[in-house]
Amino acid sequence: MKYDKVKFRKLVHYICNSIEADFLGATKLDKSLWFADVLAYLHLEKPITGETYIKRQFGPVPYHILPAVDELVKAGMIVVKEKPFYVGTKREFISLTEPDVSVFSPQEMALIDYAVNYVCKENTARSISAKSHNRIWELAEIGEEIPYHAIWATQLGEIDEHDIAWAKNCLKAMVAA
Repeated sequence: MKYDKVKFRKLVHYICNSIEADFLGATKLDKSLWFADVLAYLHLEKPITGETYIKRQFGPVPYHILPAVDELVKAGMIVVKEKPFYVGTKREFISLTEPDVSVFSPQEMALIDYAVNYVCKENTARSISAKSHNRIWELAEIGEEIPYHAIWATQLGEIDEHDIAWAKNCLKAMVAA
């Protein structure tokens, strides 16, 4: 899927509107976007926004996040505040207007809400960063794109007799062709 700038910006705005500033810093915003797109890829066979995610030290980061936030700030839809935090400063995102969610399907909205709740309410920034450091994050280099299909690397399981039978049938079909 091609990157959809409008949908991405609307998703950023929706997330900022959904979570109180105290619970939504840059890390959780990035992870909410990542989890929403990846869940949609897994369940709907396409991401919500088509955004490119890049490996950074603390997990996948949306490539277009800074321009999207800047556009939302300039449009008066959100404000970003720097707040002292125990490890430096924390960027907080505060929505000033109601987001337009008409671009999202009901299935996408369900996945978005699940991702936002999981990331922002069930985890700290540190714990969600640790959870995003999975097999696909480990396989990429810092600064490298993490493709959506890499999520299948986290779905690995034990090979059983059904897998072996399937592979043998594929080989037979290739030899016969």
